[in-house]
Amino acid sequence: MTSATDTLVVISRGPAGQPRDVDLGRSAGPLAELANLLSRRNGFFAFNAGIQVFRGGDPGMGPELQGWNEPATWKDTYAGLSDDLFCFGQDLFGVQFAIDGDGRVVRFDPETAKRDLLGKSLDEWAQWLLDDPDTNGVRSFATAWQDQHGPLDAEERLIQKMPGDFAEKVVWGSRYPQHDTTSAHDAIDMLAGADVSEEMIARMMGRNAASQFGVDLLEPAHHG
Repeated sequence: MTSATDTLVVISRGPAGQPRDVDLGRSAGPLAELANLLSRRNGFFAFNAGIQVFRGGDPGMGPELQGWNEPATWKDTYAGLSDDLFCFGQDLFGVQFAIDGDGRVVRFDPETAKRDLLGKSLDEWAQWLLDDPDTNGVRSFATAWQDQHGPLDAEERLIQKMPGDFAEKVVWGSRYPQHDTTSAHDAIDMLAGADVSEEMIARMMGRNAASQFGVDLLEPAHHG
């Protein structure tokens, strides 16, 4: 009998990395299942790039499994909320698929840090995707977006437009003293290039922080 994971591999596009035997140090459970999956197809895309499964080892396309799970890559910004997650893939909007500390497969929303249980095995995760590819696999949105804008690169994901509930809460912050930090003016240019409105940029770059901390702005936050 063909499993859901088998079906997912058959309909996927890949591999994203070189063929190799992947060993994640487990003989049973989701981590062992993931190692077996990547040994069969080392990273792939499914549902017209609505779903991306990371590759194990270099070289290759898209995020590399171990590097993606290094704290400094992104997890250290979540104040411990993602520390027990071993992320192995993501959807079109960067929502992570991961194995948690209890050996369960979960979905982790990077915007809210909310977790949803998807199953106790990789096959249950694959079945969840196959049950509704357009919603769970984000297939319909991925197809519509790429029909209009062209194919996504292996390193590219989309971000959802900010809900109105957060319009008065988001605050820009620097990564100083990290070497890859950018200035506030760099951030303004990037936001403007992404068609974020002048009003929203002003809120994100200063007004929200001034309101939340009860301080006065010394320099107007605007683009241009």
